[in-house]
Amino acid sequence: MAHVTLKQLSYFEALARTGHFGRAAALCHVTQPALSMQIAELESQLGVTLVERRPRGVTLTAPGQEVARRAGDIGQAVRDLVEAAGLHSGGLAGPLRLGVIPTVAPYLLPALLQEVAVRFPASELKLRETVTQTLLSELAQGTLDLVIAALPLVHPEIETLPVFSERFMLIAPPGTQPQVSDEQVLARHPLLLLEEGHCFRDHALAACGLSVADEVDTLAASSLSTLVEMVAHGLGVTLIPEMAATSEARHDRVTVRSFAGPQRTRTVALAWRRSSPRGAEYRELAGILSGLAAQLSAPGDLP
Repeated sequence: MAHVTLKQLSYFEALARTGHFGRAAALCHVTQPALSMQIAELESQLGVTLVERRPRGVTLTAPGQEVARRAGDIGQAVRDLVEAAGLHSGGLAGPLRLGVIPTVAPYLLPALLQEVAVRFPASELKLRETVTQTLLSELAQGTLDLVIAALPLVHPEIETLPVFSERFMLIAPPGTQPQVSDEQVLARHPLLLLEEGHCFRDHALAACGLSVADEVDTLAASSLSTLVEMVAHGLGVTLIPEMAATSEARHDRVTVRSFAGPQRTRTVALAWRRSSPRGAEYRELAGILSGLAAQLSAPGDLP
């Protein structure tokens, strides 16, 4: 009877995820020979070849793909078991791996970190900032426990709870006259957007009634602060979330205004795996986030 260990499955899951012995070893905090030995032992125990070893990495065999899928399920079940055991400590205790999108992280995290430190001193927040699709993938894989991102978040294994909604603010060149309509401002200037991969890019296009298919005349940036600087130098106009406007655009080098008529908004949610036993704790955290967001959002147009 094969004697397969959780360590072997964990190492193989990392190898399947990275496709490279060296990167998998780094992910598991072991040496490459140690990881390679465990994978070889796993193959021996199962009596099948799991990977094709190549000079620049590995490729999973058909049995390897099936074992990788099941190893991922087993690994997640073990992580859920550990989480369930930790519930008896009360509150958000222990490690909590939180992923946040870049258009939320710089503005919400400082207040959140301070609040969590006061309310849950036994917690250990570990942060990850990247784009939505990467966060969802890592959440489903168990690399992250929670994600803060803008809706929609579509994944069969993930539960979402809306936390707050915020307006889009139109950032225009300095001296833009108040009587000029939103449509005129957008028509007269190139629309500046975040680069491909950021969900806020699609949200901004939708808020303007546009899509990529419209062949919008745009320039792209990797951060909201860069977009505001580009507007300040007369390169175009942009949209940024209300929470970001309170810190990124509080100067006289740009004109900041909300849209006339119906407001363009986005909804930010907290997301976690449906299998997690910590749903009640995460809902408590969602309430904290909602209160912090209400304090941080601007009450109206900014000077």
